[in-house]
Amino acid sequence: MRRKYPTQPIVGVGGVVIRDGRALLVRRGHEPLKGEWSIPGGTVKLGETLEEGVRRELKEETGLDVEPVGVLEVFDRIMRDGRRIQYHFVIVDYACRWKGGKLRASSDVLDARWVRRKDLPQFRLTEKATSVVLQAFDFFKRHR
Repeated sequence: MRRKYPTQPIVGVGGVVIRDGRALLVRRGHEPLKGEWSIPGGTVKLGETLEEGVRRELKEETGLDVEPVGVLEVFDRIMRDGRRIQYHFVIVDYACRWKGGKLRASSDVLDARWVRRKDLPQFRLTEKATSVVLQAFDFFKRHR
C-alpha cells in the first residue's frame, strides 16, 4: 500500500527509549516530516505484531535492540492536501527498554541522538511527539 494518498489508514509504531536520563530521537530521512526530529519507528509489515514491528524498526533505524514494555499512546496522524488525505497513520507508541547494540543512524534516518529532557525544545518535535517522550520519561520513573 502506498503511504502518500493512501486508500486506508496505515498502522505505524514508534519506540521511545530512555537510557541514562536521555531519550532516543531520530532525524527523519523521508516524508512525512522529512528532516524533522522525531521518535524512531515506522510501519508494521503484514503478519508482524505491533511489538515485532517496533523492535524491527528501531533495529533498522538506530542499530539498537529494544524490548517494548508498555503502550504510551495511540493516535492518528492525518495530513491533508486541500481536501485530499495526503497521509493517514494510526500510530502506537511504546516505551522501550534498551537491551543492546550501538547507536548509529541507518535505514530511514539522517541522525540519531540521546537527548536530555531539558534539551527537548531544541529539537522542535511535534507537539504529539513531545507529549509522548515526556510520558516515557514519567513511565520509566515509575517503572524502574
